[in-house]
Amino acid sequence: MAELLKGLPVAKALTEELIEQVEALKKAGVTPTLAIVRVGERADDLSYERGATKRCETIGIAIRKYVLSADCSQEELMAVIDEVNRDDAIHGCLMFRPLPKTLDEAAACAALDPAKDVDCITEGSLFGVFANRKVGFPPCTAEACIQLLDYYGYELSGARVTVVGRSLVIGKPVSMMLQARNATVTMCHTRTRDLAAECRKAEVLVVAAGHIGTVRADAVSEGQTVIDVGINWDEQAGKLCGDVAFDEAEPIVGAITPVPGGVGSVTTAVLAKHVVEAAERSLG
Repeated sequence: MAELLKGLPVAKALTEELIEQVEALKKAGVTPTLAIVRVGERADDLSYERGATKRCETIGIAIRKYVLSADCSQEELMAVIDEVNRDDAIHGCLMFRPLPKTLDEAAACAALDPAKDVDCITEGSLFGVFANRKVGFPPCTAEACIQLLDYYGYELSGARVTVVGRSLVIGKPVSMMLQARNATVTMCHTRTRDLAAECRKAEVLVVAAGHIGTVRADAVSEGQTVIDVGINWDEQAGKLCGDVAFDEAEPIVGAITPVPGGVGSVTTAVLAKHVVEAAERSLG
């Protein structure tokens, strides 16, 4: 029976560390502050916003919300981003995406100051991830994978890691972050020839393909650690599930993240971590 790599203990430990850091910042006269920019009332945005707000309030991070109607103009959105950029009291900005199709999302992302980009929506933050430099911040979910592995004591240096997925949100950045930790990384995707064989070679398997059942029993091996980043709605089962067929993989592998309750549980804690780090950087 595989060890379940639950996200809640990871988030709790990170939260406790951040509370101490925020107390130190406040003594120095700085209150870490997150701006949340939301266009419209998408249910998933509202759900994440509630979780992020609760986490930040627990830690002592101030929240400023900028809510625009779904039919707002590009000018209105750009004005909000400009206001966030200019306000030195705001250290981080979370802008929900996707934006309505009537808006130029690329232009909005490009307008944000990378120093306040706590979820890697700017090219500056992507450069920071790929160059392993402190420019902006990596995607929260990608870093949550690393935090999870660290918490449960997995040595990444020299480890054989296979990443399934090549998006700029998870696959590519988490591959770069793993390489920065000296892991030997193989990048795969849904069109990889004999994907199952490539997956079986890994000591650590990170699956972020965005499709139910991408990894099944034939793609995992004994003793393997599986990080399932996928969040999908299974119509037949009527529940959330990952990209890995959990019931097939769990009896074989050494450790696996549940969905829900795994990587996703850590993301708001990582978001808060980025805001605190941005506040610390602002002190010079």
